[in-house]
Amino acid sequence: MEAIEWSDEDLRQMEEKGISPKAVEAQLEKFQKGFPFLTILKAADLETGITALDEKSKIAALEAWDRELANPRKKALKFVPASGAASRMFKDLYKYLGGEAPTKSTEEVLERITDFAFFDALNRATMLGEGGKTVSKLLDKGEGRTVIKYLLEETGLNYGHLPKALILFHKDTPNPPRTALEEHLAEGALYARGANGKVYLHFTLSPEHIKPFETLFQKRKEVLEDRYGVSYEVSYSIQKPSTDTIAVNPDNTPFRNPDGSLLFRPGGHGALIENLNEVDADTIFIKNIDNVVPDFLKSDTIIYKKVLAGYLVQLRDKVYHYMSQLTETGTPSATLIEEIRKFLLTRFSVQVDVPDIDLPTSDVDEIEELKLEESRNSVAKNLRQILNRPIRVCGMVRNEGEPGGGPYLIRDKSGISSLQILESTQIDLSNEHDKAAFEKSSYFNPVDHLTYRVS
Repeated sequence: MEAIEWSDEDLRQMEEKGISPKAVEAQLEKFQKGFPFLTILKAADLETGITALDEKSKIAALEAWDRELANPRKKALKFVPASGAASRMFKDLYKYLGGEAPTKSTEEVLERITDFAFFDALNRATMLGEGGKTVSKLLDKGEGRTVIKYLLEETGLNYGHLPKALILFHKDTPNPPRTALEEHLAEGALYARGANGKVYLHFTLSPEHIKPFETLFQKRKEVLEDRYGVSYEVSYSIQKPSTDTIAVNPDNTPFRNPDGSLLFRPGGHGALIENLNEVDADTIFIKNIDNVVPDFLKSDTIIYKKVLAGYLVQLRDKVYHYMSQLTETGTPSATLIEEIRKFLLTRFSVQVDVPDIDLPTSDVDEIEELKLEESRNSVAKNLRQILNRPIRVCGMVRNEGEPGGGPYLIRDKSGISSLQILESTQIDLSNEHDKAAFEKSSYFNPVDHLTYRVS
């Protein structure tokens, strides 16, 4: 790639974002060369990577999570990526507003407009702005675009410019309808209430959404606290500008805005790992802002959230046990090392090659015994490094053709296998083996994760 001469204004813009010219050039080089595909061993299934818990195991997991929540030294937190605007939800409505013929989904929105949680608010907006005309009257007169204007634009509800967190998602009769933010607050109260009665939540937001977010939270906080018998502690952060990606033209040259400035776009949810690292909690529930249901459908959500969390705690306790044994027992036995190796393989699909470290039955000299001891200690150190990392448990559902990531067993550059959730763009579909693994994938990731920090 040819060297780029950045202007003083370019350099200033990069400095403000906390991105070095070298990092931007590395992005451009990756665009040019492409991104390497991961080495896929197979799609995760019930034999490898996917754990299906029976009723006895579910009950044990629920009990484990109840004990965890009762421990005043432990802190659970809900981490909710909520920085994305809702505009993509209304793509077809925007086309209709711009003069295009209504799509099937747009027609359904207009036909069932009274079913939406935001209908009463929309009705008030049209009556105020259209001289008392209700939504129904406007639709009867063929003014569907006027209705959509009041839904999306600033003259009405402004939903085209709000984050999903602030959109009325569900009816809660006889109570007022709820936004996605309120549904996450309700969820948190039902499975993440700590021994101190507090529920901790962290939202990632765009800067322009912070004020309306805080306004809504303060407005609804007391009502929900009284309803669920909890107190909320909500924090938020902004996706770091240093994780932005430069936009490019088709020839891979930097794209510039009309004023000549460089255009950067926020990274995806993967860029929030830095925000996640800065959150102070032991167990962290991760769930997208729009992945919520109303109260009358929450029972399954709550049960399985607790089951996932309890299963995570069980894994954590086993990891702590093994780490303690590797540290405190001196040179570990070959039996212990084999037990840990099988645990990593069956529970995390991490395959670790262990050399022959068992003592032979015949007598060995002192030098040979020292070599075997050194070998075991080396293996033990490697196993402890593998164990000493955050644990993540992800809920999976059957793949029914929805777009999104799925679970696969991969091998990294060091030769160690592990489970990863991959998008189709990360899979080399021109490779027959990888294509077959992709087509055989039977599970889908609905973005329902828990993580625990092992230390």
